[in-house]
Amino acid sequence: MTGVQLTACSASKPAATSTPPGARILLAYFSRPGENYSYGGRTTLEMGNTEVLAGMIGARVDCDVHRIEAADPYPEDYDETVARNTREQQADARPPIANALPSMARYDTILLGSPIWNVRAPMIMSTFTERLDFRGKTVFPFTTHAMSGLGTTERDYAASCRGATIGEGLAVRGEEVRGAEAEVRSWLRRIGALSTAKESSTQPQPSPRPS
Repeated sequence: MTGVQLTACSASKPAATSTPPGARILLAYFSRPGENYSYGGRTTLEMGNTEVLAGMIGARVDCDVHRIEAADPYPEDYDETVARNTREQQADARPPIANALPSMARYDTILLGSPIWNVRAPMIMSTFTERLDFRGKTVFPFTTHAMSGLGTTERDYAASCRGATIGEGLAVRGEEVRGAEAEVRSWLRRIGALSTAKESSTQPQPSPRPS
């Protein structure tokens, strides 16, 4: 697990696609703070790694943001979360969501984020995707991880985001997420989602010359 340790969609490889000009974008993500994996040990995060990554993305994209929250929050203890995730994966569970999104009809593009837990996104991501209509949408996954990259997210979203196209994903190691600005910017540029206005506002401004 990391972050702790997260159809036209049918291919094993993501489609070569980008966000069309004027697309309406939703950034939806699940993240867990608390005790987390870090370089073989443990660290306590006030903000989950995926939330940090989502914040970097949101600062550079004109989008609406939706944080997916579990109706039964995951434990702060790392080992307890690992055990619960194992049970949910083995049962192919669909953990209930506290703040379900009623519709995504107004969006064209979805940036879908999560940690990778045991090689795949948490099962709550399947709860989220299976209840919504993705027909005609483009989905770009992003993940934080310890060693599994995107895990099986591309394949899983190809199955659960029925009617969507899966675009290029972004995977960032959880321990390195706070230094991922350049990687985020490059990915957003490649998928055509980078907002020029927002990007300019995130750049350091030169100090005024003394008069």
